[in-house]
Amino acid sequence: MRVAMLSPVAWRTPPRHYGPWERVVSLLTEGLVKKGINVTLFATGDSITRARLHHVCPSGYEEDPDMDPKVWECLHISEVFEHADEYDLIHNHYDFLPLTYSRLISVPLVTTIHGFSSPKILPVYRKYDTSSYYVSISHADRAPDLDYIATVYHGIDIENFRFNDNPQDYLLFFGRIHPDKGAAEAIRIARDSGRRLILAGIIQDHEYYEKQVRPYLDNRDIKYIGSVGPHERDEVLGNATALLHPIHFAEPFGLSVVESMACGTPVIAYNRGSMPELITDGKDGFLVSDFGQAVAAVGRIDRIDRKSCRQTVADRFTDEIMVNNYIQVYERILRETKSNAGRQPL
Repeated sequence: MRVAMLSPVAWRTPPRHYGPWERVVSLLTEGLVKKGINVTLFATGDSITRARLHHVCPSGYEEDPDMDPKVWECLHISEVFEHADEYDLIHNHYDFLPLTYSRLISVPLVTTIHGFSSPKILPVYRKYDTSSYYVSISHADRAPDLDYIATVYHGIDIENFRFNDNPQDYLLFFGRIHPDKGAAEAIRIARDSGRRLILAGIIQDHEYYEKQVRPYLDNRDIKYIGSVGPHERDEVLGNATALLHPIHFAEPFGLSVVESMACGTPVIAYNRGSMPELITDGKDGFLVSDFGQAVAAVGRIDRIDRKSCRQTVADRFTDEIMVNNYIQVYERILRETKSNAGRQPL
């Protein structure tokens, strides 16, 4: 089986710090190579992989302000389709634009939909619904009028997240500083519950940060540490009493949620999007509906067994599980392509 893996080029694969899609692509690619599958990774030139690396974009455009994202996006995506006949299957992690090339080639295209940035992109997915294959990353994130071959949850490299059963006394917000993620709400929850809070993540909405986050930072009770790399991520997640995840959108998945649980740290999350698929209320965290319930959950967080948080990830969200599930998807697609059979969802 020869697989062309199309990664985004906003960041390196794997990312140095932020880059959730690139992180998933890296784990999947390396896992497939470990299984003996012939994978070519289409990513930035500075990417690190045991697969064959094919690139036109030297580095991530988010890391180089002189790069025009649209120009490099077009060059990158067109490159994989110009080499399509070298592969048995193309796995697209680059959202909707690669779909527009899919009917120009005979090689099957499977697209992992990492979330819908806006309803405005749905017409593209609808147009290619019958000629391409879609994988959702949670049942909650499925568009009702699209066909999917499977849902495959993201997996993480659990061995790189150390279990910590003796955390420090602070709450953690770990994610983009953006209204969707609820950084300001996390500050309110921490202050009302009388707990220290550390915030980590890239500033994606600078106006929001300046108006609703920065005024409350005192480097004592409320502290912002910026975006952190893999080693710091493990430390800050594992030492937290709980992860606050007061999202204001239907999140397709939550890598920080799974990474937190891998360290043994329970999660207090607003019950939106995929959260009920990741968190079992009362077992590895709490699903809450509003600010008041979140504050109350902080007071009950010691009731959660941190070992059960870790076990949830080991049972459901490892990179090996993700890789095996994608191999099943690939084999299904290749069988159907060979026989020209109709698609049957897994």
